[in-house]
Amino acid sequence: FSCEWAQAYFRFREPYSDLAYALEAEKGGTRTILMAVQAHIIKYLLFVRNTEYTHLERLRRTSRREQGEALAAALADTLWAAGGGGRAAIGLLAPALHLMPSGDYKPDNFTERIQLFEFSEKAAAQEFISDHINCFKGEGGHGVILFLYSLLFSRTLER
Repeated sequence: FSCEWAQAYFRFREPYSDLAYALEAEKGGTRTILMAVQAHIIKYLLFVRNTEYTHLERLRRTSRREQGEALAAALADTLWAAGGGGRAAIGLLAPALHLMPSGDYKPDNFTERIQLFEFSEKAAAQEFISDHINCFKGEGGHGVILFLYSLLFSRTLER
C-alpha cells in the first residue's frame, strides 16, 4: 500500500458544524471508498437516526458520538451487503502476526497482522464495529485499508 493508503482513515469534519456529517477525503484512490461510505452515513443520519431535528438540521446537529454511530452503521451496512445479507467479516490489526509469510508473498507488516472476526447477524457486526470504531476512525489505525480487507473477506474471495 502507498503512504496515502496507509495513512487513510475515516475522519469527520467538526461536530455541530455545517459539515458535521461529512467525511474528509483527500485526492486519490481512497476517495472512492470514503464516498461510498459517506452515502451510507447520510442515509443513516437522515432516515435511521432518531432525533427531533428535521431536514438539513439533522445533518448539521451531529455530535462526535453520533458521527461514530453513523460510521459504524454505514460500515456494517456495506459489509453486510457485500456478504450477501448472511455474513460479515471484520478485520482488525492485532499486535502479533496471524499469517506467516511464505513463498512469493512479500511481508508488509500489516496484512500478516490482520485478525478476522465473522458475524452471522448484522446487529452483532454493527455492535462489534461500534466497540472498535477507533480502529477505523483513529489516526494511524489504517481504517480504510481495514475496511477494504473486511469488504473482501465479507464478499469472499470465491465470489
